[in-house]
Amino acid sequence: MIAQRLGEKQRLPDVSRPLQVGPHSLANRVLLAPMSGVSDGPFRRLCRRFGAGLVVSEMVASGEYLKGVAESTLRALRDAHGIHAVQLAGREPAVMGEAARRLADAGADIIDINFGCPAKKVVGGLSGSALMREPALALAIVESVVQGAGAVPVTVKMRLGWDRSAMNAPWLARRAEEAGARMVTVHGRTRMDFYDGTADWRAIRAVKDGLSIPLVANGDLVSFGQLGEMLAQSGADAVMIGRGAYGRPWLPGLMAGAIALEDLSGTRLSTFVQEHYEAMLDHYGAVTGTRHARKHLGWYLDRFAAAGGVVLPDQRKAVMTGTDPVAVKRAVAQLFAGVSLADIESAIAAPKAEAA
Repeated sequence: MIAQRLGEKQRLPDVSRPLQVGPHSLANRVLLAPMSGVSDGPFRRLCRRFGAGLVVSEMVASGEYLKGVAESTLRALRDAHGIHAVQLAGREPAVMGEAARRLADAGADIIDINFGCPAKKVVGGLSGSALMREPALALAIVESVVQGAGAVPVTVKMRLGWDRSAMNAPWLARRAEEAGARMVTVHGRTRMDFYDGTADWRAIRAVKDGLSIPLVANGDLVSFGQLGEMLAQSGADAVMIGRGAYGRPWLPGLMAGAIALEDLSGTRLSTFVQEHYEAMLDHYGAVTGTRHARKHLGWYLDRFAAAGGVVLPDQRKAVMTGTDPVAVKRAVAQLFAGVSLADIESAIAAPKAEAA
């Protein structure tokens, strides 16, 4: 049975146990990645509701945050419940340190430093994974953020290196620990890999060999069948799910064993999607919320289609282009009627789907 294949055999003790990050005990070892344009407040709350061990905010630009830019302020806004982890980006140590101080004063529980984003816009500003080419500057940033954050633990997310000829993540991770970082996450690609090919989980092990703080492996984890292999190859203490959670905010909690497949059977996809949609309207306002919600609605439509659902062109158009919230919710209710979250996950996890 599919429930058995997603059951205890796959929920490894290594990910169901708590993980200590500074003074904070994470409920389990399956974390949600910080994803710009995705892991906003509404999405994080959904992932936390289903049991993700930690949810991290979208990237907050340090300079913009200090200037009070609305988008950065909203991204850094503290959630009402749970550990509040904020990811900070930038390349000026002093600015990063001051932003960390203000985030700590505003209630951040964990501050994560972004050395991993490969996006051209971020790298073009010499931030994110561009800093893998400037390890001395990256280390200075860690030192400044640790000092600015005070008692708030600082974590670092990075790639293996800038390219395959300069895989310096082991060096930077060790130096970051010496500077006071309390956890390191490594995506198993270099910046020049972008998202091409597959993540190199084995290469992450070289980072683990030099650390005494927790190491989190990230990259291409989308199914239960990969979990054991990712942990075995990387030697990591925990895993972080990014794109695999698109349209599946329940996945981190399900993979950690915080919920079971049968727990999803009572939740209708139509009800769930409407709740997510309404939360985005509340978070951003009607106009901006409608625009931001479309990517999530598209992922839900894709998951529904992958589970065998039929989505006609006019139905997709009504969901993806509608500007009247009442009409959009009506279209969602009609399209997804009778389908549960368990139906979606079972179809994704079925052998036929995994082989595709």
